[in-house]
Amino acid sequence: MKSLRKWLPAVLLGSSLVLAACGGDSESDSGDEGGEESSGDKEVSIGMNNWAENIAVSNMWKIVLEEEGYDVELEQVEKGVLYEALAAGDLDIGMEIWLPNTDASFYEQYEEDIDWRETWYEGTELGLVVPSYMEDVNSIEDLNDNVDELDGQIVGIDSGASIMSLTDDAIEEYDLDYSLAASSEGSMMTELTNAIENEEPIVVTHWTPHWAFSEMDLKFLEDPENVYGDSEDISYAARLDLEEDNPELVEWFDNFMLDDQQLGELMASINEADSEEEGAQAWIDENQDVIDEWME
Repeated sequence: MKSLRKWLPAVLLGSSLVLAACGGDSESDSGDEGGEESSGDKEVSIGMNNWAENIAVSNMWKIVLEEEGYDVELEQVEKGVLYEALAAGDLDIGMEIWLPNTDASFYEQYEEDIDWRETWYEGTELGLVVPSYMEDVNSIEDLNDNVDELDGQIVGIDSGASIMSLTDDAIEEYDLDYSLAASSEGSMMTELTNAIENEEPIVVTHWTPHWAFSEMDLKFLEDPENVYGDSEDISYAARLDLEEDNPELVEWFDNFMLDDQQLGELMASINEADSEEEGAQAWIDENQDVIDEWME
């Protein structure tokens, strides 16, 4: 690539001389170059990590931008790679930045190398969740009074997830007579769905934003010791020069905002559809007025 850049000016100069000798039209040349610049401005790459809300908003934006004439590439990346790519200018946008706590280490590392932009979702929450019909269980402290009813088990997700280590801390902090069963998000949701269909007791690790809260009547257990921490906001980030290169695009994303119901419905639409694109399109069709406000 470095070799190509070194020789590119000479190649272009030679080409210009040939065109001039053949009577090339300078206005026509200028128009071609302008077309290439316009095409480049209409390309955008979005970093997407494998979380339900990230998949949902990334696919939604892909469709919205394509309708505006953009060529959109969704790049599936881990969180660490996302920040590296934004700092290097290899990605244009990262959709999911959790601050001030979860992604604080990345912010400190790349504070000067990334354009940290606007919040699009306020008030994340994570902790232990039960169906709302469990009226006598409202706090983590209530769990030990219901050990037999809940078989002394908390249904968790992937063992490496931060919510799992926090739940281990909660078991110790509240001296719970419970074991934490690691599984996956899909398995946890299956157990939760089955329990609710039969109106049976269950306690799971969960978080918002998540489509389950728009589909099921759930409640977080109070956490008096604040083991799971305070709520956070989700924002997006961009490569440093994106606003200069494409101010219209950045303005649209700065205007982007979803409340809990809107995001829950978007995730639910994708979860119920045959494909992510189909689910995102169905939500767009029902919420065009919301999208129009972002694109003003």
